[in-house]
Amino acid sequence: MYPSTIKILVVDDSDTIRDLMHNELIALGFKNIELAEDGEDALKKMHEAQAAKAPIKLIISDWNMPKMSGLDFLKAVRTLPDGSKIPFILLTSEAEMSNVWTAIDAGVSSYIVKPLAPGVLVKKLEEVYKKFPVK
Repeated sequence: MYPSTIKILVVDDSDTIRDLMHNELIALGFKNIELAEDGEDALKKMHEAQAAKAPIKLIISDWNMPKMSGLDFLKAVRTLPDGSKIPFILLTSEAEMSNVWTAIDAGVSSYIVKPLAPGVLVKKLEEVYKKFPVK
């Protein structure tokens, strides 16, 4: 599992979902959580974190958001230096297989379908950690 000090970015246009994810991550022992309300805000926070030499190491993002969707944000992250090394979990109500394949083609690390069932976040974090171990 990821260390508790890893910097995590949670992106969702819903205050309720952002709070839910934040509380879930806190309950799992994580201490360094950034919140963003859409892809544009998230990209800005990623650049700020990089400039401060405290880069984001894990992203959990909603798909359907105004300004910049989670899919477009994922594509933007993957173009950044070291962007391909950042685990990216897409949180969405998009359960159609064509959407899943679109996200996979864009480089998503894992996918959580809303509503979030108990234990799913932990399972996905463990799954992604095996692919992207971060110290």
